[in-house]
Amino acid sequence: MRVHVVSDVHGAADALARAGEGADALVCLGDLVLFLDYADHSRGIFPDLFGRDNADRMVALRTARRFEEARALDRELWADLDRQALIEQAVRKQYAELFAAFPTPTYATYGNVDVPGLWPEYARPGTTVLDGGTAEIGGLVFGFVGGGLRTPMRTPYEVEEEAYAAKVAALGRVDVLCSHIPPAIPELCYDTSARRFERGSQALLDAVRSVQPRYALFGHVHQPLVRRTRVGRTECVNVGHFNHTRTPWALQW
Repeated sequence: MRVHVVSDVHGAADALARAGEGADALVCLGDLVLFLDYADHSRGIFPDLFGRDNADRMVALRTARRFEEARALDRELWADLDRQALIEQAVRKQYAELFAAFPTPTYATYGNVDVPGLWPEYARPGTTVLDGGTAEIGGLVFGFVGGGLRTPMRTPYEVEEEAYAAKVAALGRVDVLCSHIPPAIPELCYDTSARRFERGSQALLDAVRSVQPRYALFGHVHQPLVRRTRVGRTECVNVGHFNHTRTPWALQW
């Protein structure tokens, strides 16, 4: 059995259409939407609306953790526009392309920049969406936890720690623990390019320690200090920034 795993697709529909080649199934750990590409500031919903110069300014402020100034710039740019309508229109366009690229079967969960309310409109037969639920793939139980925890970035799908922990607890015993964000292990959470710690989940780490699945798979941190580590018998693996690598991570058994 061979499963390909991707995360942080961020608009790479062309590569996503090829991600399942040679695999029995595809697993997607979220962040389909591309709002602003920190490596190429000309790509995404934000520069499409406001131009490259404003994207450069926004990235500089966020990277410097000057979040209040970033929010002030955001308010200024959106002042005379219907924010909700324009973002939804752009997200819908991306989702139409991305969900059409999913092979059959695909098992997917949400990232922190995704909009879960829109997924039922675009998920086709053959795509199973899970968040706090499990699926059996090739005789192994895969558990899925979507979204992220609250941060100053205020991305669309962030939840409180208690709600996130409840989704983790609902999984029970699994062979492969799949999430968008990593367990709260510092070296897995530190982004060497952004020079900051992203939020990891203590509930995920607790589940890894108690359940000891074969694998804990995740994304979210695009340039991690450490891409994999072991906790007991569990191999914790950042499956990679798919928008950059265009290559899925392969799990074979």
